[in-house]
Amino acid sequence: MKGSYQISVANGKVKYDFLIRRNLTIIRGNSATGKTTLVEMIREYYESGESSGITLQCSRICRVLSGRDWKILLDATHESIVFIDEDNDFIFTNEFSEAVRNSDNYYVIVTRESLPNLPYSVDEIYGIRNSGYYAGLKQVYHEFYHIYGPFSFSPVFVPELIIVEDSNSGFEFFGAIGRDRNYSVISAEGKSNIFRKVYEAEAKNILVIADGAAFGPEIDRLVKLSLQKKTVALFLPESFEWLVLHSGVLKQGNLQEILENPEEFIESRDYFSWERFFTYLLTELTKDHYLRYSKRKLNPAYLNEPIVERILRQIEKIQLT
Repeated sequence: MKGSYQISVANGKVKYDFLIRRNLTIIRGNSATGKTTLVEMIREYYESGESSGITLQCSRICRVLSGRDWKILLDATHESIVFIDEDNDFIFTNEFSEAVRNSDNYYVIVTRESLPNLPYSVDEIYGIRNSGYYAGLKQVYHEFYHIYGPFSFSPVFVPELIIVEDSNSGFEFFGAIGRDRNYSVISAEGKSNIFRKVYEAEAKNILVIADGAAFGPEIDRLVKLSLQKKTVALFLPESFEWLVLHSGVLKQGNLQEILENPEEFIESRDYFSWERFFTYLLTELTKDHYLRYSKRKLNPAYLNEPIVERILRQIEKIQLT
């Protein structure tokens, strides 16, 4: 399943209107913010239709997954938008993660806890807020808002230490440009290690560079730590490959269209997270090019000064040169 989907669900008292862009969307927030109400309205409409007193508009089937028979229900659900409330402990299991990985659905999961088994995007973590009465009627309107990002820095952030998520080409790139400069670059060797690396670091100004497309499970505790240390900046592009594609060093085909609307091109069953798609895309576009890309080993051509400048130009208000 691919594409973006507008969902509007309402009854006489409440209306929700929001857009789903990826296979994994997380809804967070405290009690009484309308999370469970949304899921229950989806459930009632699926079971009873318009006789429930609820209207639901979406080009895909919306349904709720719950209970101990969740696996059986999920096996029979295809190309739908599946809502799951936070009282279902199966969302924390490896079995659920594998089931989601191999399905063709989109998922909207209500949870106040992180889900380390799922690679969800920092950009797809939402809260729900009350925007007052809708259209002059006595119907409370709820909207989604991004909890995290975009991250900005003022004044310009000058790092002493850069922690890069992995040890592949992205780390090689930032490590290479960091030589002979006043900062060091280390690899966390995985996103789950970043928190510990930041916590243990003695540097005053720390820049974390990680793949935002799958960094959702780690973002909450890292943001809280950064607020405590007050010396941590986060740069979370979709992935290093996205950064290269977005830099303009390649001009092939419909690349710009893909970058502007990736959800229209990324089949969720083939690419569990967008970072995998951008790795595939960059590899394919450069296979017969002097910029031939390999995730495991950085092509030295990417360290040519004009290319480095194009890539770094996207990192605003962080001084790396």
